[in-house]
Amino acid sequence: QVQLVESGGGLVQAGGSLRLSCVASGITFGANDMGWYRQTPRNEREVVAAISIGGNTIYADSMKGRLTISRDFARKTMYLQMNSLKPEDTAVYYCYLDRSGVRHWGQGTQVTVSS
Repeated sequence: QVQLVESGGGLVQAGGSLRLSCVASGITFGANDMGWYRQTPRNEREVVAAISIGGNTIYADSMKGRLTISRDFARKTMYLQMNSLKPEDTAVYYCYLDRSGVRHWGQGTQVTVSS
């Protein structure tokens, strides 16, 4: 059973940084494409970062240059380092994993950026 558990969200001032974590279990870590998705209070939804099995990364234009996605195989954890945060980055951030045509989701972590 795939389980994804996020942490690291919180309240931060504009210009600040946060690092989100996503611990995965029930899988062979690194054998699946993974990423981060967000849903804003305005119900805007987008994948903000993704990392492939081979380690290739992509980032949403809205946050490009401010994000770094990474993995720690020993800890079975995916990270999202977010810098220079803006109020419009306020959202619930979800990690996801794709396996056999199914996308699995974590429960989400709230990120709130104050101006």
